[in-house]
Amino acid sequence: MDMDLSLMNKEQKKAIKTTEGPLLIMAGAGSGKTRVLTHRIAYLLGEKEVPSRNILAITFTNKAAREMKERVAALVGGGAASMWISTFHSMCVRILRSNINYIGYENSFSILDPTDQKSVIKDILKRRNLDVKQHNPRNIIGYISDKKNQLIKPDQAISEAASYPDTLYSEMYSDYQRILYRNSALDFDDLIMLTIELFDKEPKVLEHYQNRFQYIHVDEYQDTNHAQYRLINQLAKKYRNICVVGDSDQSIYKFRGADITNILNFEDDYPEATVITLEQNYRSSKNILDAANAVIENNTERKPKALRTARDGGPKLQLMVSDSERGEAETIIGNIQSLSDEHSYSDMAVLYRTNAQSRAIEDALVKSNIPYKMVGGMKFYDRKEIKDLMSYLKVILNPNDDISFERIVNTPKRGLGPKTIDKLKAHGQNTGISIFEAIKESDFIGIPKTAVVKLMGLVDLLEGLKHKSRFLTITELVDEVLKHSGYRKMLEGEKSIEATSRLENLEEFKTVTMEFDRDNEISDELLFTFLSDMALVSDQDSVEDDSGVTLMTMHASKGLEFKVVFVVGLEEGIFPSRRVAYDDRELEEERRLMYVALTRAEDRLFLSRANSRMIFGKTESNIQSRFLSEIPETLVEGKEAVGGSASDGMKKRSGKPKRSRVLTNNSGVTFSIGDKVEHKKFGDGIISGIKGEGDSQELDIVFTKAGVKRLLANFAPIEKKE
Repeated sequence: MDMDLSLMNKEQKKAIKTTEGPLLIMAGAGSGKTRVLTHRIAYLLGEKEVPSRNILAITFTNKAAREMKERVAALVGGGAASMWISTFHSMCVRILRSNINYIGYENSFSILDPTDQKSVIKDILKRRNLDVKQHNPRNIIGYISDKKNQLIKPDQAISEAASYPDTLYSEMYSDYQRILYRNSALDFDDLIMLTIELFDKEPKVLEHYQNRFQYIHVDEYQDTNHAQYRLINQLAKKYRNICVVGDSDQSIYKFRGADITNILNFEDDYPEATVITLEQNYRSSKNILDAANAVIENNTERKPKALRTARDGGPKLQLMVSDSERGEAETIIGNIQSLSDEHSYSDMAVLYRTNAQSRAIEDALVKSNIPYKMVGGMKFYDRKEIKDLMSYLKVILNPNDDISFERIVNTPKRGLGPKTIDKLKAHGQNTGISIFEAIKESDFIGIPKTAVVKLMGLVDLLEGLKHKSRFLTITELVDEVLKHSGYRKMLEGEKSIEATSRLENLEEFKTVTMEFDRDNEISDELLFTFLSDMALVSDQDSVEDDSGVTLMTMHASKGLEFKVVFVVGLEEGIFPSRRVAYDDRELEEERRLMYVALTRAEDRLFLSRANSRMIFGKTESNIQSRFLSEIPETLVEGKEAVGGSASDGMKKRSGKPKRSRVLTNNSGVTFSIGDKVEHKKFGDGIISGIKGEGDSQELDIVFTKAGVKRLLANFAPIEKKE
């Protein structure tokens, strides 16, 4: 086929057509790397006539993998059907599903999520008589994850431990891995570590995948950790047709084990490599790019490059200085509303260093009736009822999954006390069998007859559902579970608002299963595929193009773009964080994060700092971020933000804040206590109180239908009624 590359620049064309041997594409932010990758794959399929089964492409999110599949399909039609385009974890699930028996695991293994991991660690702490308050499970999970990312097994961790905490954590790592093995369960890090172990122990399995994946593509290579690096090099060793795409200036996941040297040392690993740099940016205005370039030039751990654009200068960056985090939030609201005629809410994003900074901004958005979506908050799949349902499905697939089985054994209540469960667990541990198998021997381990009958009823239910699962869609299986387990009946019987909400969430879950069922045929593999897909959902996969302003951390924003971006909290100690005082490499990581935040913006970029800020319960006053000082003054304009100057002026006039009885808002409308008002969403109401000063002033309004609400006077969509 003849591929049209006329819209590509010179470097992009070269990257697409360089198909043989190692290739490093150093792709700057907004330089069209996804377009290059998809066209390169299409070029291999069409011009080079490479069979689709011989091509592998690895991305870091399911969303990116879906988009790449769709783009390749649009270019080549159905010719890409047997090509693997997936995340590292999804790829490893597929490899292990067929081959994990070689290293002693069941092929129907379970995948633990963070909540499951926490349960295992808490159980280990309990057995060791250790206090959860003194030994935070998150820290222990982090330790284990770090060891696995370095491909360090428990025995090696124990032998290398040099202190009491290291010794304790390494022994707990050993306990943890033993429990997972007994449950035929894997955590996320195991998916990669065990694939590497499989390849090391079974050269024929490795050779099979080397022969299959003769052309390998890895996106976001700067974010790979040691284990991912090792896995890719195993697969690429035979044919060496490896194309990695990334940007050393956007390596921001050191805390997750990402190793920037993987991309910086690519030419050492592959001396014959071709290196192509993509510097033409198609996203941001010149002023935004000049600011980003000026900041990142202060780093030393990087490959030199400077982004350029054909777009004109664009608006200058706007500096906002507020008196507090509340003033900062109000200033953001004011700018969002003034830009709402030109841009939709979904065009705008607020980026912060830590999730704790979102509270004041959320409050202001709610009070101003501005829709928003928050990335990285409480996830739908973390809700109790969804976790319970998922645990039923996991046990149906893998009855040896004690972690999930414990969650459902008495949910709904079956009159089984903790002593009964403890006896089953102890018997299972002593005999090396699962709780599910121990139930079948419950007559002989001192469990009362009434409890045995209930337990055997549960076993019969689960075995029946396992048999049915081979012939049902996932939606039908979910209905069977909710009906025959008694879970739906339990919630219907509670007759509470919370129970109604949980039933609604379970119905919402069925929209997920229906979407899955549309794309997948009934088979013995269906439940495994569904549970694997659910386990591999990431924060960014939940980012939808709906109508709200996006709130997210800078880390979560990577790979996304918005017309308007607010970067908040630009103060020393907040961003960059305090850790930079002790480590130059931490400072460079933080500066790369600033670079990522700046380059998310297409047209308008607002930079915000506060003179004081309450965070984690403490009020702090910090000097402005050094990153602001690194941006040339000619690129920035700004003034004291409304939330700061207006309230300061009010304090100077009145001496101290007073409770206001009369208020004139930005539109010139005067409100008093007792006034009747109308709100676009909440309807009719009466003002019962006026609080605060300046632009921080709030109205307490008693609405006829919605009850009492407190709203920001200047930004709430309210009208006075005569």
